[in-house]
Amino acid sequence: MNTAPSADSLIPVTVLTGFLGAGKTTLLRRILTEFHGQRIAVIENEFGEENIDNDLLVQDSDEQVVELSNGCVCCTVRGDLIRTLGDLAARRAAGGVRFDRVIIETTGMANPGPVCQTFFMDDDIAATYRLDAVVTVVDAKHGMATLDRQEEAQRQVGFADRILISKKDLVNEADYQALRARLVRINPRASIMPAHFGETDLKTLLDVSGFDLDAILDIDPEFLAEEAAGHDHHGH
Repeated sequence: MNTAPSADSLIPVTVLTGFLGAGKTTLLRRILTEFHGQRIAVIENEFGEENIDNDLLVQDSDEQVVELSNGCVCCTVRGDLIRTLGDLAARRAAGGVRFDRVIIETTGMANPGPVCQTFFMDDDIAATYRLDAVVTVVDAKHGMATLDRQEEAQRQVGFADRILISKKDLVNEADYQALRARLVRINPRASIMPAHFGETDLKTLLDVSGFDLDAILDIDPEFLAEEAAGHDHHGH
């Protein structure tokens, strides 16, 4: 009989999401350049957006996984997320790369649901990784209009365990409080804090143990349906 791995032995994963221009790449840059003593593997789920490696990584590298000067590892998903996570875990087990946790940056237009589903739908991934939290960055200046127009932005907020409001200095206090109140209505369980150009205490974003499957099933009863959101979980 297989015994399930203990939560302590699983690699914690943070999903970083937020609409275009909200500032999640700024936050990610800080994580990738700061000497915070943690070895973090960053997976960019990019589809033609300006990706973070323009300045930080070697452009013509054929290697999909690149180690950075502060010990972090950066990797771009051009294929299937399950395959990429499996590859990283295999490299880690073989001693090829070392990392303590994973951050996945989704594209600005993405519904984070299918990314989160990955950690519950695939047995190999569930035996290796633990979804720690979804962190959503919301733009104080454009957040209201984005929530009005974009269902994906509403879902990004709904899935969040932590919400960071960027560009607070560009709006007055009344507008900030109105946006904050709306975010609380959409997602009363997430903590909300302002973020100034990515200058957020990383300890508040990592080791949250905040992802609550029951809460997600309340807002999305189909979350664990085999082919929810038309997402191919098998990737074969």
